Amino acid sequence: MIENINVIAFDADDTLWVNEPYFQETEQKICSLLEDYLPHHSVSQELYKIEMANLPLYGYGIKSIMLSMIETVLTVSNHTAGPEAISKVIEYGKEMLNKPIELLDGVEDVLKALYGKYKLVVATKGDLLDQERKLQKSGLEHYFHHIEIMSDKHEKGYEKLLKHLDCKPEEFLMLGNSLKSDVLPVLAIGGHAVHIPYHTTWVHERIDHKVESPRFFEVKTITEILPHLLP
Repeated sequence: MIENINVIAFDADDTLWVNEPYFQETEQKICSLLEDYLPHHSVSQELYKIEMANLPLYGYGIKSIMLSMIETVLTVSNHTAGPEAISKVIEYGKEMLNKPIELLDGVEDVLKALYGKYKLVVATKGDLLDQERKLQKSGLEHYFHHIEIMSDKHEKGYEKLLKHLDCKPEEFLMLGNSLKSDVLPVLAIGGHAVHIPYHTTWVHERIDHKVESPRFFEVKTITEILPHLLP
């Protein structure tokens, strides 16, 4: 049992519901759109480079990716791609925004089991409107005491969340699929974290070192957390 936990926070994308495969699917469409100019892997590299340059300006989320994809089309084609290509990118983005919400296995069972026993919150990053829309469409909103949509997940952001919740770091547990965003900053402020790997992870969220802490462990599926939280 993890003792003295009062607040359990859940990441949203690829922890509660499917997300990254949709981005990868759209990236492949962009690569196909531009294959007359560059091989697919080169388009992917250019898109990633532009995404990283734009993160401080646009933040995370589908609309941010759409802007980076439009810039990639213009850059890779040396501004020769016609308006049809830009229209295609906008179409791809709207398709992502309109995707149905596909809950991951066991998510609602876990929320039902923990509801009323802990204060449950969502702590996710991304576009405010899009994440609110996904949460509403998910049917999970009623389980959560608080929804925190962060511009990024760093130590100060988590400290602000804990202050709002009147929660001490040692009473806080974060569950998520990203070691970089959901685990490391929480451990750094004295909280507990559990990594729930997803089968695919955005390269920006990957780290190349092992995480070791008495306040951290990893499970294969979200349901495996229950024996650690319920008697």
